[in-house]
Amino acid sequence: MSRSISEVDLFQCEEDKAYYLALLKRYKEKYHCKIYCYILMDNHVHIFINPCGTDISTFMLCLNTAYVTYFNKKYNRHGHLFQGRFASTIVDNDMYSLKLSAYIHNNAKDLPGYDGKEALYAYSSYGIYIGSREDIDGIIDTEFILKLFSQERRKAQMKYKAFVESMKDTGIVKDVDENIIKAYTENDYNSGKSFIIRNRTPREVLQKIGELLGEEVFGVLRTKYSRETSPIRAFAIYILRVLCGYTYNELCEYVGNISMSGISRLSNEGFKLFREHIRYQHVFNCLIQQ
Repeated sequence: MSRSISEVDLFQCEEDKAYYLALLKRYKEKYHCKIYCYILMDNHVHIFINPCGTDISTFMLCLNTAYVTYFNKKYNRHGHLFQGRFASTIVDNDMYSLKLSAYIHNNAKDLPGYDGKEALYAYSSYGIYIGSREDIDGIIDTEFILKLFSQERRKAQMKYKAFVESMKDTGIVKDVDENIIKAYTENDYNSGKSFIIRNRTPREVLQKIGELLGEEVFGVLRTKYSRETSPIRAFAIYILRVLCGYTYNELCEYVGNISMSGISRLSNEGFKLFREHIRYQHVFNCLIQQ
């Protein structure tokens, strides 16, 4: 959950909400995350996210910083917009996943005109879940939650709708609410997961990439102006950037003899390779499953 400072609403109009969703899609694709649910309220946002191995703090920093830049420029203001760091809580079982999704999707009941019509709210993923609207933004992964109800999509949608409605005025949703608020006030994130890739040295990470690609990667990373090796170099830098959380400055120091603009360009090329080629998608998926 991200909340705005008390004196300013996070979203002043529908255009702001649409822009935030565009950013959410951008960084979801960049960091290869899965978004299970979301809702944008006037002064806060809820996102149920599976980071899939990427650093959640990096993801949220990029998302919120990009929105603040847009917001401050549009409304000619300076300074903070978000109330400190985002709040987070660990979702460690299927039942809590269901409760959390119901909590998020029932948030719209507090908006004027949406009590009992929560699925009609355009800036929530609820309508996508029950099939009342298309996911035109291409953000939501509904499969994980819906398959907990049925393998048949339409049946799962109907059961999910009944479940969310049954959770609307129960103490269970209140408990989820209190848990999220507690996480926000404590302002302390611990993913509870251990990703082996984060515990490895850069050489070990590069060696694993090389094994999966069937290529020598470590030497290639520090080889300039080689058309034959540039894709591998770009992908390796993208992996170190996204999965290991290295900054551009840290990558400059590690690679050597390259500018930050060069690192940025290669990282973007690596991301393009990942998006367009099954070979690199396979390597990425193997790495996050280590």
